[in-house]
Amino acid sequence: MSRADATKTMIPALLAGWLMGASHGIVAAELEEVTIIGTQESVRDIAGTGAIIGSAQIRDELATDVNQLLKTIPGTYIREEDGYGLRPNIGIRGATSERSAKITLMEDGVLIAPAPYAAPAAYYFPTLSRMHAVEVLKGASQLRYGPQTTGGVVNLVSTPTPDNASGRVQFVYGQDNQADILASYGGQVGSLRFSLETAQRSGDGFKTIDRSHRDAGYEIEDYVAKLAWQGAVHALRFKAQYSDEKSDETYLGLTDVDFRHSPDRRYGLSTPDQMSNEHKGFSVAWDWQLATDAALTTTVYRNEFHRDWFKLSGGGELVSAANEGDLNAQAVLDGEQDSLGLSYKHNNRRYISEGLQTNLAWDIGSHSLSLGARYHQDEVDRLQPTEKYDQVSGDLLYRSTTNPSSSNNRVQEADALALWITDAWTINDALRLDLALRHERIDTAEVRYADLSRVNIASRRDNDVSIWLPGLAALYQITEQWSVLAGVHRGFSPLGGSAKSTERPETSVNYEMGLRYDGAWFAEVVGFYSDFSNKGESCSNSQPCSNGAVDGTFVTGEAVIAGVELQLGHVFETGDIAWP
Repeated sequence: MSRADATKTMIPALLAGWLMGASHGIVAAELEEVTIIGTQESVRDIAGTGAIIGSAQIRDELATDVNQLLKTIPGTYIREEDGYGLRPNIGIRGATSERSAKITLMEDGVLIAPAPYAAPAAYYFPTLSRMHAVEVLKGASQLRYGPQTTGGVVNLVSTPTPDNASGRVQFVYGQDNQADILASYGGQVGSLRFSLETAQRSGDGFKTIDRSHRDAGYEIEDYVAKLAWQGAVHALRFKAQYSDEKSDETYLGLTDVDFRHSPDRRYGLSTPDQMSNEHKGFSVAWDWQLATDAALTTTVYRNEFHRDWFKLSGGGELVSAANEGDLNAQAVLDGEQDSLGLSYKHNNRRYISEGLQTNLAWDIGSHSLSLGARYHQDEVDRLQPTEKYDQVSGDLLYRSTTNPSSSNNRVQEADALALWITDAWTINDALRLDLALRHERIDTAEVRYADLSRVNIASRRDNDVSIWLPGLAALYQITEQWSVLAGVHRGFSPLGGSAKSTERPETSVNYEMGLRYDGAWFAEVVGFYSDFSNKGESCSNSQPCSNGAVDGTFVTGEAVIAGVELQLGHVFETGDIAWP
């Protein structure tokens, strides 16, 4: 069965289950967005660490760049790239930030990276301005999610459907013709809610390209439609999303001397460089209130992503040579010396990510249980030809196109089954324990082809992993304001679709311990310690691994990463004015 056929099968099965269960409910279900923490108050009650950036902060700051928001959360690391947050590099604790590949990214509780198992590098990131909240969860509690369970989870909560007719228009204009428009409208008719929303972003960029009339800007269009139905004990939620982007971005940097002299300069060799991408996504969620203390949520989802980042290959070697005093390399960068056979590659990749997940939330006395499963498939298909250009008198002249080699003509796939059970156990008024157990079963494959018709196979790799991930966290309330927390869990990071059969995934044991004060002020200090038995690096063109690889994973062995997170907050009020 093809993946498209599998998805077509999932939806009728989901709807059939809803119809069969329609007469067995006990109490009314309530429509709500999918969150992993919930409210600001919930953050301070979890037996671990987390944070929520709510809609008020996003609106007050007119936020369009998730990097700027996440910088306010301790233990979250950001590596800037383009200055606009188009492709954030987010790391959490022991998880490195490169392409956000080592954290679990979700939108409304659904995996949102283009291929979370086969190729987790997040070249797609949802438009922040259409988000209602951003949640970050660390520690043992993240085992409810995954597949990345070392550092943490980032869940983006989209704008909820309103319960009455309402709309919103927001326009922001800034330097370099930066324009951000957000418009939405929604309402309720009987038991049906709906909403339509669009985010439009554009700008000329802040860099100047040598000898070029092109700017270094970007254009993004993002559209979301939602439909939600509320019944007595059942609820259905449908979401469809489409976006496209064109951004004149490059990997080519500057020499040290040129950066000090003109940091906003771009060499003319990067004139053709452009990222083009398109994202389509949908999800259908069914909520079934089985009883006053039990609810089942089942979601089917599919995301498609196509990107082609056309850019110069080997430009970094020219920059390195110029930094070492090579005058010829500097002259090529400056456009003062001709250079033949420059390679510009179409980093052309198509992604599919789809699955079915279900979770039963069940309160039994002092226990709040979550039992669930997710079956997920994803793939990335690379077909990446290279164009040859000559630089002559400072101009770039097209010469030819080279068909892709086997490394640029391949398909990587992953099939994953995840099972989990978590228990938030309130032992007494002072002590709460969070217990978690997760199991991941992952099969990956990579096929490299020797011809464009994909009849002849050049090579094949297969890998399978089966792993159990336990975790335990505790929260003890010393007084009404003071509490202590501690936790330990096993972390895991999949190898990706290019893994050989003999390679083993990254695993770690992660500890945290902290002290929390919640009174007129909020204060928290938490120490973390991640002990890796098999640390892995994610290889890419922007950040090659230690062995020089630009794709896949390179395992470096044992490692320890430790740190301390501090947080202090208070709202000062003077009349009608408040300063957080």
